Amino acid sequence: MNFLPGKVPAEILQRVVFKHLGAKRSDVVLGPAVGEDAAIVKAGEQILVTATDPVTGAEEWLGWLAVNVSANDVATCGVKPLWFSSSILLPEGSDEELVERICSQIDRAAHQLEMAIIGGHCEATPGLDHPVVIGCALGVAEKGRYVTSSGARAGNDIIMTKGAGIEGTAILASDRREELLKVFDEHFIRKAEDYFTKISIVEEALIAFSTGGVSAMHDPTEGGVAGGLHEMADAAEVGVRIYEEEIRISEETKKICTHFEIDPLQLISSGTLLIVAKKEKTAEIVTKLLQNNISAQVIGEITEPRLGRTSVARNGEEEELVRPVSDHLWIALER
Repeated sequence: MNFLPGKVPAEILQRVVFKHLGAKRSDVVLGPAVGEDAAIVKAGEQILVTATDPVTGAEEWLGWLAVNVSANDVATCGVKPLWFSSSILLPEGSDEELVERICSQIDRAAHQLEMAIIGGHCEATPGLDHPVVIGCALGVAEKGRYVTSSGARAGNDIIMTKGAGIEGTAILASDRREELLKVFDEHFIRKAEDYFTKISIVEEALIAFSTGGVSAMHDPTEGGVAGGLHEMADAAEVGVRIYEEEIRISEETKKICTHFEIDPLQLISSGTLLIVAKKEKTAEIVTKLLQNNISAQVIGEITEPRLGRTSVARNGEEEELVRPVSDHLWIALER
């Protein structure tokens, strides 16, 4: 199988990657699994949550994204990210200015999230034609409390924050600026590129978790909201029903996706948080998010696995929820 750009298919993870996991240790609470955002381990009396993510595009925002995307994965467990380390890989011939730009962004993002930078590595790597930053975030589960994607249960509601395709909108506005300026004005492009500032979901994840009633949370990155829903359902072995008219898609995202002829629900969406919660707590969670100026709405529910994974269109017709083969960001960038 020749892979498309983006994540390696889940069946390859299960058939190959997950068979090579080193020694078995009793202190591993949650190891690698499809649909899970982070790993959970015991460290003495503490429960540590850790997540690792690469950032391979959006060169102008590399450092900022590296901190936020890995911190997001820790936060989906209901845990505040505290520490960050990175591996910065640069093309040969890179200069000090590039290192300064990446590191200053890492510093700014870490300050905003109250995270300490505890180490890392930086090198010029033969064969690279663009810089890559791999970030690792860690946090401590207070009183051992956390959630995982596998916690979703039939009868739970699905809440979505902000909107679909947030990160993809920002990347396309940044990386395809010149092309988009032939169609949209400078103000539109700037507004779309500013979606990078919406990437963090740490605040909303901690608010939701502290409110109570949260069964699972997931950060829909590659594959977008549609991919994130499938990953969460994979982890919990449940069904999903979503309502298309309840999913918020901003005007910037709609117009950019229309221009590139791509689906906003299959567009990388760091900055969106999927929260699965008990019905009796849903209204309280949504209210608290809105009180903190974080848009949120119920978009569907978790169902029994026999009911499958479906999407109800605006006209009331129910169809199978699309499962992305590859993130639509790559489709747009290759055109």
